[in-house]
Amino acid sequence: MRQVNGPGHNYVGGTRRAGTSGESVDIVDPATGDVLVTADLAGPADVGDAVASATEAFKQWSATTPAERATVLLAWAGELERRADELARTESAQTGKPLRLSSEFDVPGSIDNTAFFGGAARLLEGAAAGEYSGDHTSYVRREPVGVVGSIAPWNYPLQMAAWKVLPAVAAGNTIVLKPAEITPLTSITFAEAAAAAGMPAGVVNVVTGRGPDAGETLVSHDDVAMVSFTGSTTVGRRVAALAIDGVRRVHLELGGKAPFVVFDDADLEAAVHGAVAAALINTGQDCTAATRAIVHRSLHDDFVAGVADLMGDMRLGMQTDPDTDLGPLVSFAQRDRVAAHVDRARAEGAKVVCGGRAGGGDLARGAFYEPTLVTGAGPDSSLWRDEVFGPVLLSVPFDTDDEAIALANDTPYGLAASVWTRDVHRSLRVTAEIQAGCCWVNDHIPIISEMPHGGYKQSGFGKDMSRYSLEDYTQVKHVMLDVTGTARKAWHRTVFTDRSPS
Repeated sequence: MRQVNGPGHNYVGGTRRAGTSGESVDIVDPATGDVLVTADLAGPADVGDAVASATEAFKQWSATTPAERATVLLAWAGELERRADELARTESAQTGKPLRLSSEFDVPGSIDNTAFFGGAARLLEGAAAGEYSGDHTSYVRREPVGVVGSIAPWNYPLQMAAWKVLPAVAAGNTIVLKPAEITPLTSITFAEAAAAAGMPAGVVNVVTGRGPDAGETLVSHDDVAMVSFTGSTTVGRRVAALAIDGVRRVHLELGGKAPFVVFDDADLEAAVHGAVAAALINTGQDCTAATRAIVHRSLHDDFVAGVADLMGDMRLGMQTDPDTDLGPLVSFAQRDRVAAHVDRARAEGAKVVCGGRAGGGDLARGAFYEPTLVTGAGPDSSLWRDEVFGPVLLSVPFDTDDEAIALANDTPYGLAASVWTRDVHRSLRVTAEIQAGCCWVNDHIPIISEMPHGGYKQSGFGKDMSRYSLEDYTQVKHVMLDVTGTARKAWHRTVFTDRSPS
């Protein structure tokens, strides 16, 4: 796929427009290093325009009925379906992910999420009326927060745009989304599809800019009522600090270091296949990816051998090749970052069982890195502690259930985990004690629109997807009505005595 410079890489008030920062960035195909398009970048003035557009649109959109919002969202899902091939090819080109992944996972998942929130928009319910005090009827309203400023990452540009935008607008908010400046293309198409489906201008806005300019301006803007951020924990701290300074609501989905715990009674073949799939999906650039295999000592050697064999059969290649299993990392900088983690572990005495090298031959011109399995790295190594965000799996043995749980929780993160066992009682205990927002049993990675996604600890707070996300994007109002019709309420005597004539 090649594009020429289009009519701007920002979408404000229902119109594509060029950024006015005077800066640009080359959007590069990471498989080849070729420039796909040069994107103009937004600056503070563009962010201000987008927020103003969202603020104006909020007056109308927040007053629509749930049924009216649902109608637009369901039409939006249909519009995305019509653009599915375009979205998949664009997503693969700008990120490097295989077309098989974008067309069978990213795009269908985003369409399903849009349709889900079309239904969920009609289920924004508060508490039923009731005379809880005896003299009053109370009820609870769920109301939109206002203008939401959202920042999305580069690993799943389309899906993360959907996760940010959909619950916000389904609840009656308007939004300004800042995608990663190196992968903005499908986010803009996503917004254009919304307009084609009948979304009023200004409800969904996109600004393509750098974090220190567009991002910080957005999360600090006086007219932004809520900030939602997905990305690294380090940047998340900065976003939270800026947002809290203005007493804005904050929603954070941050890093992960998911444990993959294999007990002695596990189906070894299933665990091996599950580990390779979960470690290598999206070239390991997934915050829920399996990164730490914690395997019972009796199975550890066979697990390592099985994973190494399966990783060795993975096919690296161009995104559009149907036989490609693993594409490049999103950029050469990311490839070098992953390589540095592995090189450091190797220098510290860890064993690189397979992989551990950048792609060679025809792949050398792209940001490819071989599927990598490492053993012998200690709990102080960066492979154990840090989010590597690449096709790297570290495997360590354990002896007891208590030790496995302690190792799984030995991380500042708590986004996802999986447990591999045939023992239902063990699975119930371990999933209860692992500190993570999502725990799979005998699988790792699947997500569905109906269920929430979000973390514990330094993986952030708040939920994406599901009806639970609507709680983050709404504010609760208690309305209380007197039912007695009396001028002098009983509680008034706590303030003044009744001095009326007898």
